Amino acid sequence: MAATVIDGKAFAAKVRGQVAEHVARLKEEHGITPGLAVVLVGEDPASQVYVRSKGKSTVEVGMNSFEHKLDADTPEADLLALIDQLNNDASVHGILVQLPLPKHLDEDLVINSIAPEKDVDGFHISNVGLLGTGQKSMVPCTPLGCLMMLREHHGSLSGLNAVVIGRSNIVGKPMAQLLLGDSCTVTIAHSRTKDLPDVVRRADIVVAAVGRPEMVPGDWIKEGATVIDVGINRIDAPEKGEGKTRLVGDVDYASAAERAGAITPVPGGVGPMTIACLLANTVTAACRASNLAEPEGLTA
Repeated sequence: MAATVIDGKAFAAKVRGQVAEHVARLKEEHGITPGLAVVLVGEDPASQVYVRSKGKSTVEVGMNSFEHKLDADTPEADLLALIDQLNNDASVHGILVQLPLPKHLDEDLVINSIAPEKDVDGFHISNVGLLGTGQKSMVPCTPLGCLMMLREHHGSLSGLNAVVIGRSNIVGKPMAQLLLGDSCTVTIAHSRTKDLPDVVRRADIVVAAVGRPEMVPGDWIKEGATVIDVGINRIDAPEKGEGKTRLVGDVDYASAAERAGAITPVPGGVGPMTIACLLANTVTAACRASNLAEPEGLTA
């Protein structure tokens, strides 16, 4: 049985289209233009690429993009002062501080200084608590993207047995909460789980977010299960030439695709959904700020 490939690029394009439509309505009917502020501290090359991509995507859907680039040695007080300024700026509906931060800055302190209603990354402790207790919150972008793809493929997730491999605060834990919210039976597993292969084999849905290249082989996958591979790992690719690398997920794609009913590829699966969901969260934040109806299909 050949698995259905869940095309993250195509689905992300669809989400961005929905965001653009909602932004246009907000402008026309309410005179509101959602605004996303991204703060970059230092010159980490990967972070610079992400920030440019986020800014470009924000403008493409009709939103305002505000970029703040600070030197790597910026004092913590100056960064906190900027965040306070953005918290109080009515034209800014979403705030994202690009991680990782330079070592002299306290990431937890910085994240928790963002107004929870503008925390479009969903990392603020208040949003973590709200999500964990089933209340309205800002939801981390990657798990939200995974949930959207699962809903699109399955329709209802109610009663399905889901295993999340990975217990990070950014993906694993919020992913489990979202699946619980859609009435799945959820197990959080990790690299130290006893009999991990047997645990995974019972799952109708497998979300792999453990950060180990190709850790999950195909024979762990239940026939017909849906596999969402969050992992992005760069490994050596000597077949491409000396010093060359390639991207792989946390799942061995070739063998898993022979057993799964549906699977996300790496690259081109979950990755494109992260920025799309960042844009969706910004629109949601703008709607909530003005007590307007939230966009359908773009929230948890």
